[in-house]
Amino acid sequence: MTIVASGPSASATAPVAVTAADKGVGPLLRAWRERRRVSQLELALRADSSARHISFVETGRSRPSEEMVLRLAEHLDVPVRERNSLLLAAGYAPHYPETPLDDPALGALRAGLDHLIQCYEPYPALVVDACYTVVAANRGIAMLLDGVPETLLAPAPNAMRLTLHPQGLAPRIRNLRAWRGHLLEQMERQIALQRSERLRALYEEVAGYPVPESARGDVEDGGDGEPANPVAYFALPLRIEHDGRILSFVSSISTFNTPMDVTVAELAIETFLPADPATAKYLHTMAG
Repeated sequence: MTIVASGPSASATAPVAVTAADKGVGPLLRAWRERRRVSQLELALRADSSARHISFVETGRSRPSEEMVLRLAEHLDVPVRERNSLLLAAGYAPHYPETPLDDPALGALRAGLDHLIQCYEPYPALVVDACYTVVAANRGIAMLLDGVPETLLAPAPNAMRLTLHPQGLAPRIRNLRAWRGHLLEQMERQIALQRSERLRALYEEVAGYPVPESARGDVEDGGDGEPANPVAYFALPLRIEHDGRILSFVSSISTFNTPMDVTVAELAIETFLPADPATAKYLHTMAG
């Protein structure tokens, strides 16, 4: 698995307009190349081709082979689902299967993910799909969600709704405006890459949630009214209130390296690491 420390800026992944009149794989490849800010010559050198051939493909004067479509997609770091779209636009069958997560063929994967997040306890960890539906979570996450209404928890809970909904975790997050901004920017980057209508609809929904009046700014105390020791955070923390205490976490996101299945490619494991000794001590005490 590869740890994703940060993504490209939203401007670097802004969608390039492709009009409805544009047909075939050429305009799509050109859009991806421009989105990645790669010249035709640079892409040709990477893909062992020529700038002339790349130009002919993009303008529709030349039909690329299936192998060439996949090679160009790889060098442009096109998401697996979109690689299938490129193949279809070029007149070829999809190359990557999309296996349902509950399929017996992915049994070992599910078991491995469950084992991984359980081993991370008492720290919180969860697994989400491309639209942030929670497909697995450990007891650390369950502890943070204590008191969240069932309407948000089932069926198929969504991590963004759970976090930003006024009846979810939002009122407990002490740096809500900063954390909310971080999550919305993360979704914007993904929308630019995935062109997913479901993801865009989710973004519009959660971006429209009102910020709870009870949500305060980033309060520098230990949760019991006493000032906390200053902490030099190395990443934006999630500062959340639990049972009268302020817990601080930094998160990291893991994805599979070189996935060969659309479902697997779109899974992400998010782990929350205590950002200060007091949080780590509290979690271990809660876990006994």
